[in-house]
This record gives sequence, C-alpha cells and structure tokens, in this order.
Amino acid sequence: MKQSNAQRILVIGSSNTDMVIRAGHLPRPGETILGGTFLMNPGGKGANQAVAAARLGGQVTFICKTGNDIFGHEARQLFEKEGIDVSYVFTDIEHPSGVALITVDAQAENCIVVASGANAYLSPADISTAYEAIEKADIILMQLETPIETIQYVAGIARKLGKKVFLNPAPAQPLNRELLQTLDLITPNETEAEMISGVKITDNESLQICARTICEMGVGSVIITLGAKGAFIYRDSFGECIPSVEVTAVDTTAAGDVFNAALTVAISEGNDLVEAVRFANKAAALSVTRYGAQASAPYRYEVV
Repeated sequence: MKQSNAQRILVIGSSNTDMVIRAGHLPRPGETILGGTFLMNPGGKGANQAVAAARLGGQVTFICKTGNDIFGHEARQLFEKEGIDVSYVFTDIEHPSGVALITVDAQAENCIVVASGANAYLSPADISTAYEAIEKADIILMQLETPIETIQYVAGIARKLGKKVFLNPAPAQPLNRELLQTLDLITPNETEAEMISGVKITDNESLQICARTICEMGVGSVIITLGAKGAFIYRDSFGECIPSVEVTAVDTTAAGDVFNAALTVAISEGNDLVEAVRFANKAAALSVTRYGAQASAPYRYEVV
C-alpha cells in the first residue's frame, strides 16, 4: 500500500470520556444486572477517529469542543501525545465535557448512551475561527455527534475550497440532499444506510439498491460497513463487497471509528478505494480484539 506524499487530514467531531461496564448480557428495559470490570477511557467518535488516524500514520488536525474540566484537560493532553494538532480544540466554560455510558456483553456487543455536553455547542462560529484548518486540509472527516448545522457549514465551505469531504453518518439520523451533495464519500452501517436511503437491506440485491439510492442523492461514493462480513463499496454504478478479516472479538466499541480512520489515512496516501477498504478492514479487525475505544486503535506497524 502506498505511504508517500500523504495528504493532510482534518477530523471534526466529538470528544467524550467513556465509562464502560462489562456484563454477561445487555440489560433489558427496567432490568438491573450486576456487571464485572469498570473502565474509564477516552472516547467520542471524532476523537477516536483522530487518534486512530494519527496512530496509523495520518497527518491529523482535530477540531472539537470540550468542557473546562478534568476530562477536557486530559483529552487535550492525550491528543498532543498522539501527535495531533490541537490548535482548534475549543474549551467551553459553560458546559461540561461529553461522557458516554457503555455496557459490553459477553459476545462483545455493546449499548451506548451519550451525554453530549460541550460537543453539542461546537458551532459554525467556532468553525469560522478555525477556517485556516479547513484551508490547509486535503481531506475532512466528520461524524454526527456534533450539531448537524455545524457539519453542513463545514461541508459547504470545504466543497467551495475543493476539499474532499468524508462523512461517517453515526449515530443514525436523516440527512438532507443539500448535505449529501457536498460529500465525496459516506460510510454508513446497514441501519444508517437504510435511514438515509429508505431502502430496507435484506439481501445482496437490496444492499446494492440501497447504496445506489444514496449515490443518486448526490454522494460521490458509498461504503456500507457490514460488521464481521466486511464492507460494500458502491461507486460509478458498480458495487463490490470486500470481506473482513476473521478474528475473535472481545469489544466492538470503536471498530467503526477505526475503520473510518484507516480508510481516510489510506486514501490520503493515494490508495484506491478497494485497497483503502482492505486496509481499513484489517485495522478494524485488530481493534475488536482489544478493550476500549481509543485504547483499541492499532498502530501502523501492526496493520500488515
């Protein structure tokens, strides 16, 4: 895989502190269960992707907003240690840093509840302050744990500046055509893809129809992630499934974030979409063999 002349990556998104309890099964409504190990880890989809991209060799700048609290201060220090440009990590003096409560069961599946905190106040005004970061970036990677109006604002600016705009549309929510038409690449999972397209995925044919529908809404390329089955690429009226790597999973918490980070790094290095997805599948497979969010992100030398 190519590794020279890498383009600059700007990640814009959330930073949380994850509070994780491992349990035999995920609780049903109204059920109290006794769990096992408790862990407190840095997380947030934006931060996870920024850290993973940096570990995989990307030249990364991160824009986010944290509270003026210990969680926010520790997050900034961690980003700096990972070699991430933190010039535009904003501090909100009125709202606390985001937190996520995560339960992981014996089969490595999870359920997550997020209190967004300062993430919910990352505004277009903040982005205007960070305009230089968009100018300098070649690829911009975003998710949906920050306000949609901010994401749309960034995408509009980036499009005018001729930047590549990638969106990981998680957590799932409806997206308008105006935003979709600014995207070079979108990476939904099956649930997210169904919500965007209105097409229920039941088999390979409906998977292709779903991806084609999203492309017809204005997106350049679509990659639908399929968990342990791999990822489905759709572009130029052609679809192809790239299988995953078989591993024994212990925690799937940040697998999607690692996939998106690795995909972006590979593309930033000039690799085509198929090679980029193969690299991303390997990185994501490694991540699910480890516990935690950012802690599970592999380093470049590990993804061979």
